Amino acid sequence: MIVDLSLQDKKVIVVGGGKEAQKRINSLLTQECEILVISDSVNSQINKLAKTKKIRLKKQKIQDIKFLLQFKPNLIITTTDDKKLNQKIINAAKRNNIIAYSSDNPEESDFSNPAIINFENMIQIAIFTGGRSPAMSKKIKTKSEAIFKKIITKEDIANIKIQKIARKLAKEIIPTQDQRRKYLRSIMTDNGIDQLIKDGQVKKAEKRAITILRNWK
Repeated sequence: MIVDLSLQDKKVIVVGGGKEAQKRINSLLTQECEILVISDSVNSQINKLAKTKKIRLKKQKIQDIKFLLQFKPNLIITTTDDKKLNQKIINAAKRNNIIAYSSDNPEESDFSNPAIINFENMIQIAIFTGGRSPAMSKKIKTKSEAIFKKIITKEDIANIKIQKIARKLAKEIIPTQDQRRKYLRSIMTDNGIDQLIKDGQVKKAEKRAITILRNWK
């Protein structure tokens, strides 16, 4: 089962400071979560993220799993070269009801990382093999990316942004879920909004969506 895990305001620990850790950190940066990296050494990119306060960095060598009890994360990702240590971390996390992922052992992890095609953090398309072959996920992503870039347009992205704003306001004004769905469908098919988006006037399209909402009966 593929799910989109919400990590907003959650604490995530990444153990390790190399290329694999960097990749996992990059995937977390848009999730509005607290990221703590623990490693005795980190690469220049991770160090830069720490200096700009996008992540927290604790430089120490991990020799046991006491840090899990100290920091009490909601999720932990371990990327070290020490397979035995990675396994210890996964086992300890499971005992303490912490979601865990090990880059060298997806079979024992609580989730797998799909290869993601990302459009402005608005649309994500996952290529997923259930941890059976991350390499094939990446290969298929590369083959698919050019195709999806032709299918998904800037207008689609603009529509999603307008839908997000409209959905939030509709919850305050329209009392029933059924009516909110009808309203959101109506602005998605509104010719005036569609034309404004095509003309690059997204703010005016947003205002039109809000006007339709205010006049909704």
